[in-house]
Amino acid sequence: MRFYDRQHQFYCGVDLHTKRMYLCILDQDGNKRLHRNVRAKPLDFLSAVKDFRDDLVVGVECMFTWYWLADLCQDEGIEFLLGHALYMRAIHGGKKKDDKLDSEKIARLIRGGTFPLSYVYPREMRAARDLVRRRMFLVRRRSELLQHVQLVNQQYNYEAFEKTLKYPGNRDVLDRFEEDSARMTVEADLLMVGHYDRLLKQLEANLLRQAIRHDPQSCSLLRTIPGIGKILSLVLLYEIHTIDRFPSVGDFLSYARLVTPKQTSAGKVTGQGGAKIGNSHLKWAFSEAVLWMLRYCDEAKAFLKRKEKKHGKSRAMTMLSRKIARAVFYILKRKEPFDAVAFFAS
Repeated sequence: MRFYDRQHQFYCGVDLHTKRMYLCILDQDGNKRLHRNVRAKPLDFLSAVKDFRDDLVVGVECMFTWYWLADLCQDEGIEFLLGHALYMRAIHGGKKKDDKLDSEKIARLIRGGTFPLSYVYPREMRAARDLVRRRMFLVRRRSELLQHVQLVNQQYNYEAFEKTLKYPGNRDVLDRFEEDSARMTVEADLLMVGHYDRLLKQLEANLLRQAIRHDPQSCSLLRTIPGIGKILSLVLLYEIHTIDRFPSVGDFLSYARLVTPKQTSAGKVTGQGGAKIGNSHLKWAFSEAVLWMLRYCDEAKAFLKRKEKKHGKSRAMTMLSRKIARAVFYILKRKEPFDAVAFFAS
């Protein structure tokens, strides 16, 4: 966890919502200079803080509407901080909670040096990252439709499909359904799957062009790792953005949800928690990379077999996932392609 500990003349805490935003501005001595509810519009925000622009820092809790405020502060030369929502427990606890009180708590966290920082993803690649995430969402919806076709087939106790339905040439299966409504249900599912196929193809082509423009070197280096193809390389590229944001490989593994944190007190382990804090998209990407690496890499199969004897299959899969994440960190840090000999040496 990183905290913001720089000193400023004015500290502005913002409780941001889609239509309104509550502002609280403190001076160096902790006195409230402004406490106001305004519209969530650029002109309203700038008008409210115009008398405090000299050495002002603005902090907001991470939620889905922070983009415009971060861009506005960058354009206006105002220091902007994004607070980690899961670490900002101070504004969620207490007997009373409202927007006015939350904005003051945020301002006091910044002033006191206890404001937990989250990464402010730059606007140049932000939209592409969101498009990658949306593509993953659409892929899951497509999979649900294909699963529903299988479900309808099983409901009527028909024979299993001879070929997988994920390929368009294998979807001529309507004749087996005698009921008109069942046939229309399956037809609707398959029509939507076909639409998703065309849409996903367009999105992937667009994302690949953007990746080549944004960071062609990192994209190429990632694809030297067995098991990481064009889609996983896009996910890793846009979720990481720059590997320099992580001071160490341990920080990167923690962000990718690949470490199991321990909670201790008085030298004793009291439990485990915080495993869900991190980037779920990176966690998914490395889990997928393990499966693809095992499919095509004999050395990976041998590694898994060795570890499985000692630790069990689930633990062995996690260990391989961590090795891939470590490889990604050092490949991007050193700008060197994947070295299979060094990777499987340990």
